[in-house]
Amino acid sequence: MNILLELFVVTFRVLWAFVLAAAKWLVRPKEKSVAGQVCLITGAGSGLGRLFALEFARRRALLVLWDINTQSNEETAGMVRHIYREMAEAAAAALPRAAGDGEKDALPHCNLQVYTYTCDVGKRENVYSTAERVRKEVGEVSVLVNNAGVVSGHHLLECPDELIERTMMVNCHAHFWTTKAFLPKMLEMNHGHIVTVASSLGLFSTAGVEDYCASKFGAVGFHESLSHELKAAEKDGIKTTLVCPYLVDTGMFRGCRIRKEIEPFLPPLKPEYCVKQAMRAILTDQPMICTPRLMYMVTFMKSILPFEAVVCMYRFLGADKCMYPFIAQRKQATNNNEAKNGI
Repeated sequence: MNILLELFVVTFRVLWAFVLAAAKWLVRPKEKSVAGQVCLITGAGSGLGRLFALEFARRRALLVLWDINTQSNEETAGMVRHIYREMAEAAAAALPRAAGDGEKDALPHCNLQVYTYTCDVGKRENVYSTAERVRKEVGEVSVLVNNAGVVSGHHLLECPDELIERTMMVNCHAHFWTTKAFLPKMLEMNHGHIVTVASSLGLFSTAGVEDYCASKFGAVGFHESLSHELKAAEKDGIKTTLVCPYLVDTGMFRGCRIRKEIEPFLPPLKPEYCVKQAMRAILTDQPMICTPRLMYMVTFMKSILPFEAVVCMYRFLGADKCMYPFIAQRKQATNNNEAKNGI
């Protein structure tokens, strides 16, 4: 094709992409069904992972929960089973009414189950062996939610190398292992959905959490490259969603503070709100979701402004040292534990 003609076609497609994106803002797309599909969530024992599990359970997905903490993972599974029981009871109660109304399409509630596995996603062989168990005991995974994450809470020069490696393994490398474990079948079927729960700190950074920012930047880069690879392979049946929330009030960054005059306008996100927004994006095949929407603007400005201008903005917002109170709290807690244990 003549390059000028091809350039015209590309320009039209780019403009059309803007039109479609604007249309989705005005008319909410219909959410797809995940009923009966196997959904695997890492880090399901607490925080966002637990809330994702409950949301997928309400949509009748078959849940596979991974977490390094067996007890908290089982607690999440108990909540999921409670949701399943409530839906089963509601469906059973609706059957006689549906039959009485002459509805031929009335079907019994499908038998939903939740499976739990204790897995350290930071260890490659543990991921592969657990994935093999999942395939044998449950079946092939259709929805993979890479959610597990950790933070060291130390300044760079005070952070042990082992904690830096741990942060990179769990927050970034684990995405490679889980995706390599479950993507082959998705490619074979041309069906699936891979969700990367990253962070706004994977799009722009702040001081004091170099290991965490690096791991989240890595997760974002992995996700974007994977998305392009799936497009290049013309596997349009496999969807990807990148989730980049602002600070979420899960306790992971307890003590983190921006400027007090600004904080009322940009408070930590409620976990439930964050997951609701992410679920909407996942179920409408949205490629990326930043919460709140202001994060899109921050990312754009970081890309076009001079570095010194970004520094000025950080200082005005109190974002330049927002992690310092959190790090101080973690250090104090560590010292208290060492004193308590007589170290």
